Amino acid sequence: MPARDGGTAGCEAGADATRRPAVLPPAATPVPDPVPSGVPPKPRFRFGALRHRNFRIFLGGQFLSLIGTWMQSVAQGWLVLQLTDSPFQVGLVTTLSSLPVLLFTLPGGVVADRMDKRRLIFLLQAGMLGEALMLGTLTATGRVTVGWVMALAFAYGLLTAFEVPARQSFVVELVGKQDLPSAIALNSTAFNLTRVLGPSVAGALIATVGIAACFFVNAASYVAVLAGLALLRLPPREPGGVGASPWEALAEGIRYVRDTPWPRALILVTATFSVFGYASLPMLPVFARDALATGAGGYGLLVASVGVGAAAGALALAGPGSRVERRPLLFAGGVLFGIFLIGAAATRSYWLAALLLGLTGLAMILTNVSVNTVLQMEAPDDLRGRVMGFYSFVALGMAPFGALQMGWLADHLGIRTAYAVGGAACLGTSLFIAWRMRRVPHPRRKEAA
Repeated sequence: MPARDGGTAGCEAGADATRRPAVLPPAATPVPDPVPSGVPPKPRFRFGALRHRNFRIFLGGQFLSLIGTWMQSVAQGWLVLQLTDSPFQVGLVTTLSSLPVLLFTLPGGVVADRMDKRRLIFLLQAGMLGEALMLGTLTATGRVTVGWVMALAFAYGLLTAFEVPARQSFVVELVGKQDLPSAIALNSTAFNLTRVLGPSVAGALIATVGIAACFFVNAASYVAVLAGLALLRLPPREPGGVGASPWEALAEGIRYVRDTPWPRALILVTATFSVFGYASLPMLPVFARDALATGAGGYGLLVASVGVGAAAGALALAGPGSRVERRPLLFAGGVLFGIFLIGAAATRSYWLAALLLGLTGLAMILTNVSVNTVLQMEAPDDLRGRVMGFYSFVALGMAPFGALQMGWLADHLGIRTAYAVGGAACLGTSLFIAWRMRRVPHPRRKEAA
């Protein structure tokens, strides 16, 4: 259920001319207080995004909400299994929550650019609160059916399709472009820490109180998000694209991604990872059982290894912020991810596999966070919502196809072969795109020249 916190031919430099100038005033970017004369400057804060009050409030609310979202994800799967005793039905509910993301994230990006993002996120998060509360009430009163769960899962996915591009493109309004890399990395850190905390708390609540408690806790967690959004102090902003029709606005965003070399290349990297790389995560139970001959305890450790590696990678990226060039990192992360996944597929040692999977989590975050950062830094301000909608469409909407292809390979050729093929695809694509883009100038470097 949680959204994961992701063409090479003809990468002509001339396509950069299609970029539009930013429409937001320079004052929208926070400026540090001047240092009085004669006072030595203080050392720059390591996690630069945390110096912004608005971002601290926003991140705190998101952290609590993500814990609740992971709890609901675990509890929902367990509830469907109890109601139907069918693994297929569990997968079907997951598919129904992902389908709207595939269908509606592109329109979601258009809406994000045409509305006040804070207000839009507030309304969508309030809808998610209502969905969790309804699911908890139906479960607690014994009236829940698998049909209700499926309908509410689809509703949650529909809300997510509009919320993700709005939330991702909203972060720059909280911190400015200078601290945007740090903010994206800290968001990813929170996502991966809650990936470990949420299921752990859910398991304890299910065992002691019952499944409905997880849904009620998730509903309560959205209160923190809504309160945080209400407390933000932001300058007035004029949404972009107001004069264009929705279809024209959508086409404008697609043209920007298609005709600008770097966004086009990064979207292709993201699509490859979504279909071939990230599908290794939902297939971990099969890998643990069939490749490493371990049980539930061993599987849990593998999941924790990936989460710890991902959180460590995100935290490492959050410190340097904009001082580290992201483009080499995203290609290095893609190459390392492919190598580590192939290594995990080849090893017979459980502990070495756990280590390699932890490293795949770290490499995955290097690529994810770097792609997200470069896309947002380079996107014109009035197109950022549509660019992130396109990114979400590829990163999240294509994930079910990845799980399908890896499941088919595992069924016919074995899980080790499925992992090796996924790693080889990510490795090859990263090397190829890095080679193709080596002579394409970075837009900011061109402007500086």
